[in-house]
Amino acid sequence: MTVIDSQTRAFTDAYTRALTSSWASDDYAERLQSDPRAALEEVGLSVPPQAQIEIVRTQITDDSDEEGLEAQIAMWLEGHRTGTYRLLIPDPPELDTAELDLDDMATIGGGFACCCCGPCSCCS
Repeated sequence: MTVIDSQTRAFTDAYTRALTSSWASDDYAERLQSDPRAALEEVGLSVPPQAQIEIVRTQITDDSDEEGLEAQIAMWLEGHRTGTYRLLIPDPPELDTAELDLDDMATIGGGFACCCCGPCSCCS
């Protein structure tokens, strides 16, 4: 593994911790906005003391996949060059909390049964 790959992996791991922490904890999300340097240190992202940090709140879209991560890695590496670090922090994903009916639960829970093709031959 090259140094760049190692740095990218370390950044990706820490960035993921920052995202999940900001989604799981309102306290961490507030610290990320009010004191980003300290909040990023908590998850393993060190920023030089003289550097500027810009937290950019975004929304997750259907296009927010690996391209989003690649763009974030590029912005972080650009920060090494310019001294201004931009970190994209998407709002937490919205979960569908609609209630399931009995048919939905049966499908999810493996409630489908086909009597004729099982090894028990209980149908014959």
